[in-house]
Amino acid sequence: MSGSTYYVPEQSKWPILASIALGLLAYGAAMTLTSMSADRDSVGPWILGAGFLVLFYVIFGWFKDQIQEEAQGLHSDQLDRSYRQGMLWFIFSEVMFFAACLGALFYVGTFSVPGIGGEGAKGVTNMLWEGFTASWPLLQTPDMKQFPGAQNIIDPWHLPLLNTVLLITSSVTVTFAHHALKENKRRALEAWLAATIVLAVIFLYFQAVEYHEAYTELGLTLEAGIYGATFFMLTGFHGFHVMLGTTMLFVMLLRCFDGAFSPEKHFAFEAVAWYWHFLDVVWVGLFIFVYILSHQYHAARVSRLRSRIRPRQ
Repeated sequence: MSGSTYYVPEQSKWPILASIALGLLAYGAAMTLTSMSADRDSVGPWILGAGFLVLFYVIFGWFKDQIQEEAQGLHSDQLDRSYRQGMLWFIFSEVMFFAACLGALFYVGTFSVPGIGGEGAKGVTNMLWEGFTASWPLLQTPDMKQFPGAQNIIDPWHLPLLNTVLLITSSVTVTFAHHALKENKRRALEAWLAATIVLAVIFLYFQAVEYHEAYTELGLTLEAGIYGATFFMLTGFHGFHVMLGTTMLFVMLLRCFDGAFSPEKHFAFEAVAWYWHFLDVVWVGLFIFVYILSHQYHAARVSRLRSRIRPRQ
């Protein structure tokens, strides 16, 4: 096929099935959350599960068709440019998603919590919780009976630092794999890509360990007030994206074993590498804003409290 010809695919069932899957996910999630808040049984989880099954079927089938079309030489240069633009827009949407989550964290720590504590133009809310002392991260919540708060925050210089090193290292290994592919070094490509997957799995394991320690030792849960909610929202969504990225890397490794990709044509691999670098950058931002700054704010507050205590002479 000529490089200037735009390939128009045949009619496909996948778009309508994808719409059905998303509809089931949205409806099932809404019913599940409603039933949980009302403490009653619901068919919501079943509908949610059906949505995931249809979505996985769509993803598997749609990408299978794309791979077959590529193998048949149906992809033109124009289609390749369209794929690249589509992937860039997808990553941009993910950037906006995490920016919104970080914006929520900033708003809570800068405006909401100080306002509840009586600061600023909206400080009248202090009338609801008289005597509440605002500080971030919020370990002592206004309503300690309903939201007991966490006992302590996570030390950023242990598991979070280790996970940061793991992800940064994985970004290096996937870059080595990309260069090996460009140089048509298949053994090196497979080795570096496998190393990236191993690092990703180790990252997920240590994040699970961190969550277990947060729940069992620190009292940091989803019910521990706004600090617990924002912590798990940001790190949990990132962990979900890492799971997705790891799956994508594993699929790329299987395709490499099958002899797919060439030094000239390997956009699928390149797109996954872009996505993985994006996840690494997001984690560095989370490590700074969620872990390090929260730890510094907490340490500064503890230091101020200790300075107010004078030993008896």
